[in-house]
Amino acid sequence: MPTAKIGPYTLPNPLIVAPMAGVTDRPFRLLCRRMGAGLAVSEMVIADSKLWHTRKSQTRMNHEGEPEPRSVQIAGGDPEMLANAARLNAKFGAQIIDINMGCPAKKVCNKAAGSALMKDEGLVRDILKAVVAAVDIPVTLKMRTGWDREHRNAPLIARMAEDAGIQALAIHGRTRADAYKGEAEYDTIAEVKSRVGIPVFANGDINSPEQAQRVLAHTSADGLLIGRGAQGRPWIFREILHFLETGRHLPEPPVDEVEQVLSEHLQALHGFYGETMGVRIARKHVGWYLQSHDEDKQFRKRFNAIDCAMEQKDSIQQYFAGLRNGEVFAA
Repeated sequence: MPTAKIGPYTLPNPLIVAPMAGVTDRPFRLLCRRMGAGLAVSEMVIADSKLWHTRKSQTRMNHEGEPEPRSVQIAGGDPEMLANAARLNAKFGAQIIDINMGCPAKKVCNKAAGSALMKDEGLVRDILKAVVAAVDIPVTLKMRTGWDREHRNAPLIARMAEDAGIQALAIHGRTRADAYKGEAEYDTIAEVKSRVGIPVFANGDINSPEQAQRVLAHTSADGLLIGRGAQGRPWIFREILHFLETGRHLPEPPVDEVEQVLSEHLQALHGFYGETMGVRIARKHVGWYLQSHDEDKQFRKRFNAIDCAMEQKDSIQQYFAGLRNGEVFAA
């Protein structure tokens, strides 16, 4: 299994948890690392430090107990503000700064941030130079293949990024206009890899060991960013690693392990956010864990009506007790 490097850091393996707003919080990052991920990037932190007093920003910037290196993603459209955000996050313990030029969300793009920045190559150059100059830790860039299918300018921006001192790139195989529709394409990622000397990580639709192997072979990428494929399946990292190393599949996790992973994840969410927020955030994770088994969604409907942490735990316990009475878990 090849290793991947980002600046001075050699990752234990080339599989990275992609930053996902509202998903890659500290409990999820720690869980994915435990399940085999070589690195987990934080949810994006808005560049305007005047907004960091909010509860959302405070939880997003909490990295207590996380293994090194700690990678923090920042988002914004102003070079000076992004540079300041990079400096402050480095001071708070970030060891890698990741610039977001990949988020397709309208509320981000409408503020000329995220993947909207790819429309303005001059501004991109200013941002990259400003952030790299602001800190003495590695800066990475996550982007899409372009703004739309007629403007796939990722290869151009990749060269710009390398020239500015960016130390690794992650590329989602869709344009901003595609959002998450259709299938990811990997030709543009392969082209980027052929044009730069810094590590390139491929992202988009990597949801099985076979697909991971195909994408690595097609793009010659140094590693993979895995996002939605890990939702409700944090063990996907060990499955991919095992397949890449041996060519064989790991068996599906047994029911007991799935229950333990989910129960520990629930407990971590309740502890991290407090009961009110923790209960609310737990609902989507439980939905992901059970989406291919609870096909009629009856359990999830009942679960989503629960407002008490203890009741959520008991409910999951009862659900898995029912599975053991002859049903097979198929995640």
